[in-house]
Amino acid sequence: MKLHFLAESWKTIAPQWQDFLKQSLEHELCLIDDKLTKLAQEHTIYPPAKETLRALLNPPSAINVVILGQDPYHGEDEANGLAFAVNPEIKTPPSLRNIFKELINEYNPPLFAPTATLLNSWERQGVLLLNAGLSVIKDQANSLAKIGWHTVTDQIIQHISNSNQHCVFLLWGNFARGKKELIDSTKHLILEAAHPSPLSASRGFFGCNHFKLANQYLASHQIKEINWLE
Repeated sequence: MKLHFLAESWKTIAPQWQDFLKQSLEHELCLIDDKLTKLAQEHTIYPPAKETLRALLNPPSAINVVILGQDPYHGEDEANGLAFAVNPEIKTPPSLRNIFKELINEYNPPLFAPTATLLNSWERQGVLLLNAGLSVIKDQANSLAKIGWHTVTDQIIQHISNSNQHCVFLLWGNFARGKKELIDSTKHLILEAAHPSPLSASRGFFGCNHFKLANQYLASHQIKEINWLE
């Protein structure tokens, strides 16, 4: 598959994802790549090209929890390819601050001060942090929602649902909850709540207990729990 904008990022993803995407979505990815290649001549695209597919670092079989976001952060240098995460030198965005607040509410750790905003420790433990749209134009929220990414990420969600057993899908906000039909609820646990954004966190995200509920479900199926505080 010949790629330009996505070429460097493609090399970093798990071979199993390469095989799946090439077999199922080669045409769609090539069209997206062509659009991004042209857009990048006039706009700054986030995350950087080399991190566009970063969420697919782990093979499908290693994924035990899926957290869905809508699209990448559009502020300067914020997006790094993982939903809700930012690089360490970037100020923690409000939604991520609220995610950390919920963690503190659930676990009440006396010395926990969340600073690992990259969330790569979650990634290493089998958490897929997937945005529905994988690219955005700088300072333009949700600006590339219609270039084809949703077709790709819907297929990714469905593939995990079909090929894995006993995953936990955390759907925060109406957009993420709209993806519920892609997931086989007879095989997996679906947890729904309000989005952690300051506009909605107090209307059902705070107190959702999703991190503990996810671990209880994993443990009940003899799957290693996630250390959310790492």
